[in-house]
Amino acid sequence: MLYDIARSVLFRMSPETAHAVIMHNIDWAVAFGLTRLVAKLPNDSPVTVMGLRFPNSIGLAAGMDKTGSHVQALGGLGFGHIEVGTITPRAQPGNEKPRCWRVIPAKGIINHMGFNNCGALEALKNLKSADAFKLRGGILGINIGKQNSTPLEGALGDYQECMEKMYSKADYLAIDISCPNTPGLTKLQDENELDPLLKGISEKRKELADKQGRKVPITVKISPDLDADAIRRAADQFVKYGMDAVTATNTTISRKGIEGLPNSTMVGGLSGKPLFERSTEVVRILSDHLKRALPIIASGGVMSAEDAVAKMEAGASLVQLYTGFIYSGPQLICDAANAIADWRRQRCDH
Repeated sequence: MLYDIARSVLFRMSPETAHAVIMHNIDWAVAFGLTRLVAKLPNDSPVTVMGLRFPNSIGLAAGMDKTGSHVQALGGLGFGHIEVGTITPRAQPGNEKPRCWRVIPAKGIINHMGFNNCGALEALKNLKSADAFKLRGGILGINIGKQNSTPLEGALGDYQECMEKMYSKADYLAIDISCPNTPGLTKLQDENELDPLLKGISEKRKELADKQGRKVPITVKISPDLDADAIRRAADQFVKYGMDAVTATNTTISRKGIEGLPNSTMVGGLSGKPLFERSTEVVRILSDHLKRALPIIASGGVMSAEDAVAKMEAGASLVQLYTGFIYSGPQLICDAANAIADWRRQRCDH
């Protein structure tokens, strides 16, 4: 009920203003225990994925903490992992405002942010505050992407530059090749573009692992707008080049389920409840095709504990929240993590 009141206040603001208010206040709110008034912490229910021990199966998807400044506070809400970013090699403002809209009747959000972030070097400084979260066992993922101004043929260089800068701080890296808000980015999922990109990422990881004595796992985030054959082809390439997981999915350019609703025609990627069905289907396609060759991190439309369990039933190993967290509040973290833990126990019992 307390979060319902807070949300009603926040929803009177523009989405980007509301986000800024939350980010400016979350550090002290968590530190002083105020968030405990609206949500409990989940039970410890560790799971090993990509060779990493996660305290629970629920994480925060990229996009909430674009600068890596609030990992400790967000981790204090109960997330087992936090994925920051998307981080690009250099700071960039993103697309022009307004660039984010709620589709409230459908529990959706359309964003056209465009990888606005502080750049890799500044993010690295900010992530010093993530050490406390990591010491408690939390897992830090760093999502990286290409500069908006970089042509497609230069994309690999941007990813390799980000890898070079962020490698030492990341528990895992997430390669974003599927955000619909960066010009040309989704073309990197095409077979002819994806092959040399993954090869170059794999080679850079080997170079960094040899240098630093640590192999950092990599997941690749794909679009829900690919057809089934393209999803399977991409999965085969992820296996071929030694990727450690696949994240399914990013936001969608589809407007299925929100036709005629306020803000439904705005340009950008749609997240939230309207994305749930399709993103879960992508998880199922990947799971059926990969047959456990790679774990799947499920993201897209998780609005309830039942939704989180449905992602697991479709074949996921971890689940991420974003839009559901905005609509339902921090209690969703606890409810979803505990529901997955119960689901795992029931499967073991049988």
